Amino acid sequence: MSSILPFQPDHDMIATGSYDYSHRLAERIGQFIIDADTNSPRSQQRAIGPSEVGEPCERQLSYKILDWPETNTNRDPIAAIIGTGFHLWIGEKFEERNTALGGTRYKIEDRVTVRDSPIETARLSGSADLFDRLLAANLDWKLVGQSSLDKYRRQGPGEKYRIQAHLYGLGQENAGESVTRVVIVFIARYHELRVHVWSEPYDRTIALDALARLDRIRQQVLDLDPESHPERWHQIPTPEKPTCRFCPWLKPGSTDLSAGCPGAQNTNAGASLEALIA
Repeated sequence: MSSILPFQPDHDMIATGSYDYSHRLAERIGQFIIDADTNSPRSQQRAIGPSEVGEPCERQLSYKILDWPETNTNRDPIAAIIGTGFHLWIGEKFEERNTALGGTRYKIEDRVTVRDSPIETARLSGSADLFDRLLAANLDWKLVGQSSLDKYRRQGPGEKYRIQAHLYGLGQENAGESVTRVVIVFIARYHELRVHVWSEPYDRTIALDALARLDRIRQQVLDLDPESHPERWHQIPTPEKPTCRFCPWLKPGSTDLSAGCPGAQNTNAGASLEALIA
């Protein structure tokens, strides 16, 4: 989140007590939103999901594999909440479309198994946003900021989103569907409707390679055992250009990786409640 100047009340508001009332109410509403998001099933998910497998930072994935205590707990939840609301809304609209068509052309928010395994930590499943049987394509909705949409339009979705798309393609294939394409639909959180679609042919090997990488990282964590040897956290690599801002284990200035990762320099941590209600 960018820096936001604190709210500056005028003298009349202070004199009448309106500011005190409004500010306290804003604090309570802000805290309610944060608490509700923290206790949501999405926020409490402990197992790695398809959206995380392609994370380029091996250290972040290692923290996740070990279910390490999070340090960057003041992350602003509003973008994810808006995204959840949109997913619910568009899911209802495609359900209505199915009813109008008198069939099940669209599979909506369907739980798919990307990989099953007798080893619990090796299993991978997730909820696929939309599968269009007529197009034989899996669609994933992404609500993003306007600048991010422009970036994805110019540069493509990046490997993390691309891998997620093919993992869901594999999940649909495992469910018995014929999959020919994977699609990511970027929709800007903006006062004008702006949509960008990225798509490519489904490739099972992209998904399998990503799973093999995840298995390698998991084995690396077991071999290094940073729980017993915290100094070995330094042996788990980070990418050349990490994106640390929203990492749950970001702790700027940290010199002890078992207590949190300092991340890249000049990285802004999550917003505090004071910023959220400013």
